[in-house]
Amino acid sequence: MRATLGPLPLDPATLRLLHAWVTHPRSAFWQMQGATYDDVAVEYVGIAASPTHDAWLGRVDGEPTFLAETYDPAADPHLRDLPELEPGDLGMHVLVAPPTGPPRPGLTRAVLAAVMAHCLADPAVRRVVVEPDVRNTAIAALNAEAGFVVARHVALPGKTAALSFCTREAHGASRLSRLETTR
Repeated sequence: MRATLGPLPLDPATLRLLHAWVTHPRSAFWQMQGATYDDVAVEYVGIAASPTHDAWLGRVDGEPTFLAETYDPAADPHLRDLPELEPGDLGMHVLVAPPTGPPRPGLTRAVLAAVMAHCLADPAVRRVVVEPDVRNTAIAALNAEAGFVVARHVALPGKTAALSFCTREAHGASRLSRLETTR
């Protein structure tokens, strides 16, 4: 299984795909359940125009399979005042597309491994920051497997988040970092 990331195209077909992904019931923690196609287009055109936020289309074996976002947490209005933030932090969000066929064991791990490799490819990045909803126990377990440590719970719009950090060293020592994503 080979997972790759590239810039998010803003063409109608990709935006329709994203709309289906972010509004799917399994994507409730993405907080876009009621979004229209136009809402999704506006969101991702805005991200494309941002100097501090990027969106990436992820493919597994060539097929669009996941969405990743990277951002500067010091520029995020909901995070920038948190005392835990440090220079060299990079925020990250990941959404694996709702399944359309038979289960693919190891898919989500391969996706997160590829996203972490992408984030840490920049030598200026010292830590990856995530802030998942505390109710999302599946991502909490996967984040821990990748080397993330929860610093504390913080109130963010629409959720209580588990503010978590993963250093290069912690990720390097994790099982997930040793996952081969190019099988």
